[in-house]
Amino acid sequence: MTNIRYLLDENTPHAVRDQLLLREPEMQVLVMGDETAPALGAPDPMILEWIERNGYILITRNRRTIPRHLREHLAAGHHVPGIFLLRRRFSLGQLVEDLLLIRRASKPGEYQDRIEYLPL
Repeated sequence: MTNIRYLLDENTPHAVRDQLLLREPEMQVLVMGDETAPALGAPDPMILEWIERNGYILITRNRRTIPRHLREHLAAGHHVPGIFLLRRRFSLGQLVEDLLLIRRASKPGEYQDRIEYLPL
């Protein structure tokens, strides 16, 4: 199992973290605003720097600005462990299952510098 860690932005339902930790209590899942996570309302570039530095995959619904900021981040020579954009309509149960599957089956670096849409 890879050591995939997730950061949920403030627009992602906190129930995602609750369900992940219920299934796998040892997982590292932070939500924006947590003590060691970026502050609520942090600008996208700061979030991207944080996930790069701390090795967390970002889970977000922000289709409007994250892709542009990721392009700028990569163009500046930086990297990210990955970004999972949530589809407009999704089932919480399917999302949790997909995140667990990704954690169990992914190779290290598989999602680096990429945006993937979830649920799969």
